[in-house]
Amino acid sequence: MVLLHVKHGDESQFLLETTVSVSIEDLTQQIAKIYNGRLKIQRICAEVESLAEHGIFLPPNMQGLTDEQIEELKLKDEWAEKCIPSGGSIFKKDEIGRRNGHAPNEKMKQVLKATVEEAKALISKKQVQANVCVNMDMVKDALDQLRGAVMIVYPMGLPPYDPIKMEFEDKEDLSGTQAALEIIEESEAQLWWAAKQLKRTNQLSDYVGKNEKTKIIVKMQKKGQGAPAREPVISNEEHKQMLLFYHKRQEELKKLEENDDDSFLDSEWADSQALKRHFHGVKDIKWRPR
Repeated sequence: MVLLHVKHGDESQFLLETTVSVSIEDLTQQIAKIYNGRLKIQRICAEVESLAEHGIFLPPNMQGLTDEQIEELKLKDEWAEKCIPSGGSIFKKDEIGRRNGHAPNEKMKQVLKATVEEAKALISKKQVQANVCVNMDMVKDALDQLRGAVMIVYPMGLPPYDPIKMEFEDKEDLSGTQAALEIIEESEAQLWWAAKQLKRTNQLSDYVGKNEKTKIIVKMQKKGQGAPAREPVISNEEHKQMLLFYHKRQEELKKLEENDDDSFLDSEWADSQALKRHFHGVKDIKWRPR
């Protein structure tokens, strides 16, 4: 299997196993789906954490209003009575004014938070360091875990306008948000390797050969952004180690320059004739005065 280290910009995203016979078209779509799926999970996790702290989303016409304004306008959250978390709620006001403040009790809150941590672990970028490959099944598993946890805490479901429900149903509206800029549509995705764009009409073997035991770094970005930056010759960790080595070396040389003691010249390693005597077979002969 060919191992792909997928990056976006200079940031590692995930590892993916594939074959040299795969078409670049299928590979690009697969990578884009996993990439966008991981972004979806991150968005849902953020909202589920907010759900655990402050309850369901307020109706759009009530968000950001003070209690006085809501009372004055005679607005009512009709879903508040329908969407009561299992085991009852605990009031914790949402200072941002997005959620109604009727949060799940501590036990149900832990169910949501524990599931969020498990989902994050499945799609974590740390998987790259652990040499764990990601696939679309893992993304779907994370989504299913989050969906199941929300159903346990809110068996009656969430309001239709709650972003968590909209994400699960693929009806999310991200227009005008930073999240929308992060998404790379499958039709706009491009893969690059070794400063070459991988053309969708080709196969991976056209670029890496027939050897299945290959590992390469591919970069994905949106169409029209040009070639991504080349990979550095040495990694950041190698660069740090080199700087550390040269710093230690400079300190040692500095100490030698400050030390006037030249007794080290009597050492065997400082003898310029040692190699010559070694080949002449007289290395261990000691001369004695008459």
